[in-house]
Amino acid sequence: MAGEQNGGVDEVMEEFAIWKKNSPYLYDLLISHSLEWPSLTVDWVPLAPFPHPANSSLAVHKLVLGTHTSEEVPNFLMVADVILPVKASETRIDITGENPIMPEVEITQKIRVDGEVNRARCMPQNPEIIGAKTSGCEVYVFNCGKQGAKAQGGECDPDLRLRGHDKEGYGLSWSPFKEGYLLSGSNDQKICLWDVSSMADKNVLDAMNVYEAHESVVGDVSWHLKNENLFGSVGDDCLLVIWDLRTNKSVDSVRAHEEEVNYVSFNPYNEWILATASSDTTVGLFDLRKLAEPLHVLSSHTEGVYEVEWDPNHETVLASSGDDRRLMVWDLNNMGNEQDGDAEDGPPELLFSHGGHKAKISDFTWNAHQPWVIASVAEDNSVQVWQMAKAIPSRFSISKDAYRNWSVPYEEASPFQMVREAIDNEMIIKCCSCATIHLLMEVCTTPQALTG
Repeated sequence: MAGEQNGGVDEVMEEFAIWKKNSPYLYDLLISHSLEWPSLTVDWVPLAPFPHPANSSLAVHKLVLGTHTSEEVPNFLMVADVILPVKASETRIDITGENPIMPEVEITQKIRVDGEVNRARCMPQNPEIIGAKTSGCEVYVFNCGKQGAKAQGGECDPDLRLRGHDKEGYGLSWSPFKEGYLLSGSNDQKICLWDVSSMADKNVLDAMNVYEAHESVVGDVSWHLKNENLFGSVGDDCLLVIWDLRTNKSVDSVRAHEEEVNYVSFNPYNEWILATASSDTTVGLFDLRKLAEPLHVLSSHTEGVYEVEWDPNHETVLASSGDDRRLMVWDLNNMGNEQDGDAEDGPPELLFSHGGHKAKISDFTWNAHQPWVIASVAEDNSVQVWQMAKAIPSRFSISKDAYRNWSVPYEEASPFQMVREAIDNEMIIKCCSCATIHLLMEVCTTPQALTG
């Protein structure tokens, strides 16, 4: 058993080493920051970035993170400044260079909480208000502006405690339409709704509505992004349930997967389309007008999928992450396209696979203000901010004479076959900016790394 575990660790480290070596070819932007403790949550603060005071070519964005510490070590909700190039695609980031001009992640505020932070989300109408679910049954609401004046080492003192749950959980979603409306789903099979707009009057608030239809853990809840009255929930009972505030009842439900459904996300552009993430290793795409069967199933993950989120800047793009340490970006515009090369490269709709984490990816978030930028956190204590390279790989900068020993003719080779052949023949190659490459390490037939 110990040998198998060591073998697994060795494989992860080998894959990571190859990914790190090739990251300059795969990304226009890449920041990797090590936290003292792992964060199970990450969320961009819904605030327009502001110019860096010392360099106008840089901008300051903000992230919300949390801690998951060991026993007797206090936990914190954290706010971080993230320094990014104003135009990330114009700056090639090399993580191995000497004294590089690097963007960075810096923790600027820590707010004491009771219990590990399972999930934290910012109110879209007020970026200073953060809702947080912890390992306790209460949901906390913090006003970061007010909390900033409190001593960092003090006790947990949220601006509002939300009650209604009997157990902890992960589902948390602010309404994009109704300011102060906060949904929560937990392990007690309940969904609670609060209106925190009255938070100035008292510091404890009971749920205004409790919704019960699931027969097991409610894994996630999410507001519809086009209809202010609708929201969805998913759970370990494999169900996807659609709810309507006007009746406070479910209006539709379906057994969406054969295993636990962990996440649900509504398309921000199309009022009918939503996506679900499941422990069955797939992402399901559904049409609200016909929930009985999925429109399409996205399959490339090798282990359970725990999150799926639509890109706020592109209607047909979404991303998913899970236990396999991969964050996959999909473009539905490519569904049905003919593929060159082997099926193992993934389906045509798979645009990119991020492999920079060495453990399960706990959470990720798209940056609404800087297209294609994603922040992701994992159980290896890492937080990474990255933007895949934009250009589609077509050919690599190897002289044509170098192809003479290849088993696949140049004219018939896909980009992925070129990578394999180049490595097998011990060539040094440099690829074009690669936005659609499905991580080189995942298609290599030998463990040798590419060098630029």
